Amino acid sequence: MAGMAQTPTSRPRILSGMQPTSDSLHIGNYIGALTSWIGLQDDFEPYFFVADLHALTVATDPEVVRRRTRLTAAQYIAAGIDTDRCAVFCQSHVREHAEVMWVLSCQTAMGEMERMTQFKDKVAKGQKANVGLFTYPVLMAGDILLYDAQRVPVGEDQRQHLEITRDLAVRFNQRFGETFVVPEPHILKQSAKIMDLQEPTAKMSKTSSSPKGMIDILDDPKRIAKNIRSAVTDGEGEVRYDPEGKPGVSNLLVIHSALSGTPVDELERRFEGQGYGSFKGEVADVVVDAVAPFRERIEELTSDPAELDRILAAGAERARTVAAATMDRVREAVGLLAAGV
Repeated sequence: MAGMAQTPTSRPRILSGMQPTSDSLHIGNYIGALTSWIGLQDDFEPYFFVADLHALTVATDPEVVRRRTRLTAAQYIAAGIDTDRCAVFCQSHVREHAEVMWVLSCQTAMGEMERMTQFKDKVAKGQKANVGLFTYPVLMAGDILLYDAQRVPVGEDQRQHLEITRDLAVRFNQRFGETFVVPEPHILKQSAKIMDLQEPTAKMSKTSSSPKGMIDILDDPKRIAKNIRSAVTDGEGEVRYDPEGKPGVSNLLVIHSALSGTPVDELERRFEGQGYGSFKGEVADVVVDAVAPFRERIEELTSDPAELDRILAAGAERARTVAAATMDRVREAVGLLAAGV
């Protein structure tokens, strides 16, 4: 019989991460995820990681992986993640992630993986169908279960991604005894969904958006402004929030409102009768002004990679303490002998 999973505390654990798949996060990552993470720091015990193992499912130059891993971590911190209150770390620095994945893989049916829609979608878009891509949901489940995370912040459209984790936790507990906390989704209802500037009916994405459809927060301010001014709108010339009928204009309103704090209805009144030129110009100014201090903080962090690595090492040490305790329970549960002293 395995030892019981940790009893939830007054500050339940919450875990999330992003892959280091580009040099810069885009404005959708910033508004939709990072700002939401910042709001979780008071009520939860947060663990935020850079998913560098997940990034290996695509062919990437090793130096690029290293650079992007540091840059992604730096962007967490620059956005306002407090490393005194949160563990910020690299997935690969906690070896228990890979170990628990193997154990969970042995409890996962082939059919479950074959039904995962993201694998099919990525292969359909031309990504190489390697085994890592096929089994990445099991590693994702291990990421969550290692930390006894009671909550996992997800958007409403990502709720299904958590189901395989819950299924594996329940199955393991039923077979081997209470070992894992079964996590619940923490739905980020207030987070804004930022759409592609050129395809405003599709979500802005590091993997599927064109360069003109993106707002990379570390991009040159002139390029950011140019992309916003060339964003697809419509022929009406009326600044009005209507996601179905006016998706491009609505997307720009959401971006402005999220960064400026000005309610959308107030923006509609302000730009009544002005057309799209002045509206896009102000959205561009708001975005450039909002990311300026962020960019400055990134430059400070990346100019001292040794200090950034120290922060990541400290975060990994905190994470490893929790992950190692969970892994001890898992080894005992499945009958693996304890290592000799």
